[in-house]
Amino acid sequence: MADGAALTKFTDPQRTAKGEQRAVVALYALETLWFNTGTLCNITCAHCYIESSPLNDRLSYLSLEDVRGYLDEIERDGLGAKLIGFTGGEPFLNRAMLPMLEETLSRGFEALVLTNAMRPMQRHKLALLALKQRYGARLRLRVSLDDPSAAIHDAERGAGTHAKTIAGLRWLAENGFTLDVAGRAFAHEPDAVLRGRFQALFDEIGLKLDARDPAALVIFPEMDMAAEPPEITTACWGILKKDPREVMCASARMVVKRKGQERPTVLACTLLPYDAQFELGATLAEAARPVALNHKYCASFCVLGGASCGAAKA
Repeated sequence: MADGAALTKFTDPQRTAKGEQRAVVALYALETLWFNTGTLCNITCAHCYIESSPLNDRLSYLSLEDVRGYLDEIERDGLGAKLIGFTGGEPFLNRAMLPMLEETLSRGFEALVLTNAMRPMQRHKLALLALKQRYGARLRLRVSLDDPSAAIHDAERGAGTHAKTIAGLRWLAENGFTLDVAGRAFAHEPDAVLRGRFQALFDEIGLKLDARDPAALVIFPEMDMAAEPPEITTACWGILKKDPREVMCASARMVVKRKGQERPTVLACTLLPYDAQFELGATLAEAARPVALNHKYCASFCVLGGASCGAAKA
């Protein structure tokens, strides 16, 4: 770039629009490896983070062999990851989902599956019960319930989806699955108020979760691509009193397979599957390099929003 050329926000991986040094996050330790099982979903949300829908197949279904290769790399190279996460799309639409879970759990990893708990999950009740019987609490399901109110949830996910998800949650609770819930701050109310409404619902349906616990109820901040969050500079860590090791890309990576590709690729995080600058390589070793926080979501979701897709620490 020529001297004096104007910069726009979130375009240069090294400098902000003001010319300041952009914050970069190193991979301190690979604690969580995510697999995006495919972007196809049984519903279309109004504000899906990665535009999943019944028609979006930009990320193809991962296979058991795809997953097995990365689990092999973790074990062979002693990378230390304990938690394997599965997201989508709706993971239970992928026919390899149950074999991938069996492979993961049988090797001693913990597994976390993000699901809307609707029909795709409920078709696999017997297989899930069998996995729970063999592996117990190492199998965790995180159910997406955007709001305790059916009106707010259905406005985002479609008429009748709240009732279907509640039915799935009831079944999981009644059968003793280890689970948590992921909500979103659509109502624009204080955190304590939102958590109080969730607690009332949990009590009503017999879900033994403490909504005050950020590991039991994960509240994701909203991300508006039209918004203009500040860029994160190296000085922000001190100003915000935030440790860069708290940011998701300091401890996690995500594997995807793009439509038409023969091999999967490893990305910096779960939220940016289509931005080429966050594509880090084909292997976990290649993907161990630092990540420049050069996207709005890096600021609004991870640094300023304080959110993470992993297993929150209480």
